[in-house]
Amino acid sequence: MRAAVFILASLLAAPAHAQFGSILNKAQKAKDTADKVADLNITEEEERKLGENVSTSLRDKFGVYQDAEVAKYVTLVGNVLAQGSSRANLNWTFIVLDTDAVNAFAAPGGIIHVTRGLLGLAKNEAELAGVLGHEITHVTAKHTVRFIQKSKGISVGSDLAGGGSTRDYIISKMSEKAFHVLLDGTFSREDENEADKAGVELANKLGYAANGLAEVLKKLDARNSGREDRNGLFASHPDTKDRIAKIEKEVKDEKLTGSATVSSRYAKYITFDAKPIEEIAVSTEGAAGLAGDGKEAKKDEPKKKGGLFGKVGLSSGSQAQNTQTTASAGSRGVGIPDRDATGGSNKSTLGVKITPADLVAFKKGIVG
Repeated sequence: MRAAVFILASLLAAPAHAQFGSILNKAQKAKDTADKVADLNITEEEERKLGENVSTSLRDKFGVYQDAEVAKYVTLVGNVLAQGSSRANLNWTFIVLDTDAVNAFAAPGGIIHVTRGLLGLAKNEAELAGVLGHEITHVTAKHTVRFIQKSKGISVGSDLAGGGSTRDYIISKMSEKAFHVLLDGTFSREDENEADKAGVELANKLGYAANGLAEVLKKLDARNSGREDRNGLFASHPDTKDRIAKIEKEVKDEKLTGSATVSSRYAKYITFDAKPIEEIAVSTEGAAGLAGDGKEAKKDEPKKKGGLFGKVGLSSGSQAQNTQTTASAGSRGVGIPDRDATGGSNKSTLGVKITPADLVAFKKGIVG
């Protein structure tokens, strides 16, 4: 009888033991995969591919502002700045997203996105240059790529066990994570401070008023006054007032004497204002799961910060997102406006072309 009980117990225990072993095996594979991602030497070509994937997701979500003159203007401002950066050889691309959200996103490989709302908030070219300088630095310092590799937060362990162990597959999963990182605003305090400092210096080097970025941050501080969910460019770790103080100290200590605001040229192209945050239409998709998994957004998570990077699902690119939107953030009380705002339906880029002569002529206009 005892022998029978022992045999029965052994039979019952065997599946549990096997299951436990399987769990340990999967956990080890996941760890090995995370280690591989952390140690992966991303080539410049792969970095660009990662950025293109992220850009596609951003354009699917927000659409592209279909104004060729505005697109070329932003491209010129961005490229004169990028020429003076440590990675001037990248194929720098600047895209205006068609949304009232006030935000900016630096996809790896040199693809910078600013929103129509941000252009409306800024009031001169120096302010735009400050923001673009900040975003350019995120790219030149490879902040997004390094953050992903350090975080080891890519859930590809079980997938790789199924045979998807190619570099292309890993880059694809990194792209999903990068999109999430940009929308969540999860850069470190050190990365944000570095981007502020180097971005200000980059703009000043061209003669732009060195306080341009600080002025935008002040506008954002006023815009977000009283909000618990500090959204948009506020999603980064450093306190905004602390960032402003650091920039102003840098301008003084480093004797940054750039003074050109180029207000008249800015006003020629940017003829609209940013909408008050209470009037921004917010998508009912909210913070849907990454890669469009259809999961509902978690409610009542005030500690989650959205944007210069906030949590939103990868869009399928359909116009359904726009049809599911439409009430203002104030009346709906749903989502974080500068992260979850609705966007346009046209996702096509405008194929802006500029010449070396265009850049030379544009630089000459950085006065006043």
